[in-house]
Amino acid sequence: MGNIYLGSNHINFKVSNTVKLKEEFLLLSEDGPINLDVEIIADFESVPQKYHEVFMNMLTAKYYNKVSFGDNPFSECRPVVKRKWWQFWKSEWFTK
Repeated sequence: MGNIYLGSNHINFKVSNTVKLKEEFLLLSEDGPINLDVEIIADFESVPQKYHEVFMNMLTAKYYNKVSFGDNPFSECRPVVKRKWWQFWKSEWFTK
C-alpha cells in the first residue's frame, strides 16, 4: 500500500487498483466539536494503466481542489510538443 500526501489530505493506494480518498470535516458547535469522516472509494480495475494518473488528477481536482498534473516530476502524462510551421520535416522523435 502506498500513500500520496497533498497538503493535509492523503490518498491510499492498494495493489488491487482501489483508490480511497479520505476527508475529515470538523463542525465547531456550541455542543462541542463534531467530526464527520468521509471516504470516497474508486475501483480502477476497468481503467487501463496509462489513464490511472489522469483519473487520479480528476478525483483530486473534484474532491480536494488540488491537482499535480504538470508539477509531478514522475508524471507519465506528457504534453504534446508543438512544432513550428517550418519544422514539418522533423520527425516526432527529434522533438521529444
